[in-house]
Amino acid sequence: MTDATDTSIPDRPGFHLVEPSAWPIIGAAFAFLSAFGLIFYMHDLTIAGTRVGPGLLAIGIAGILFTMAGWWRDVVAEAQDGYHNVLVRYGLTLGMILFIASEVMFFVAWFWAFFWGALYPADPQVYGRLDFTGGIWPPKGTEVINPLALPLMNTFVLLTSSFAVNVAHDELREGDRRKFKGFLALGIALGALFVFTQAYEYIHAPFSFKNSIYGATFFMATGFHGAHVIIGVIFLFVCLVRAWIGQFTPRHHLGFQFAAWYWHFVDVVWIFLFSCIYIWGSWGAAIEGATG
Repeated sequence: MTDATDTSIPDRPGFHLVEPSAWPIIGAAFAFLSAFGLIFYMHDLTIAGTRVGPGLLAIGIAGILFTMAGWWRDVVAEAQDGYHNVLVRYGLTLGMILFIASEVMFFVAWFWAFFWGALYPADPQVYGRLDFTGGIWPPKGTEVINPLALPLMNTFVLLTSSFAVNVAHDELREGDRRKFKGFLALGIALGALFVFTQAYEYIHAPFSFKNSIYGATFFMATGFHGAHVIIGVIFLFVCLVRAWIGQFTPRHHLGFQFAAWYWHFVDVVWIFLFSCIYIWGSWGAAIEGATG
């Protein structure tokens, strides 16, 4: 398929009323199944003596991916048919901005939980008893991850990925599709590297999620961000596939613009996570692998 041009995409007038779709209810059903499977898996529950958690979770995740693919296909078809005119694009842009704002509130909750523990480790009204923290933060006996090792490397990886996506956006607006696809592929590769590096960090972390207020708040904040990185990589990969089959033009590339916004948002959140949780949150604690 040849690369699309601005004139090949019609610009239909008026608002676009989408056709009735089953994807919302299908996605909700699979999301519920995933949550159900995760609960069974985490609590090692059985039905008639059989562990069904892993199977339900796998089916639920596969269904969510199937829903994403189908829903994405329909939205892309609407865009290619010219339904995403100026009025529709304005509405979609406002929706994306509100979505990112809602995501900010999610991260505020995780930061709040971490700072509440870090700023009041000796307050019995917070924990009820001091054996949760030993009166200090990080809690007594906690060995933390060295922020200047893998976390610092991952910070540079994600910053570079965000820069590559930004350059890709500039190249698309300039009409250089070869450089656009190259820089976008680089951004995706670096994002995937970030995910694998963080997974390695989790596996070898000197503290666990269970029985530790530090571990619980650390893994929830950084893990929630890691999930967003995975979503962002998928988002960018879809854009790369669309670019290779000839979609996106210097004037019509709202899908990629949203992906770039989301990726930059994820990058900014990581800077706060690295600064507050990895560096400030571990200040004065025993560092993993440190001697003396």
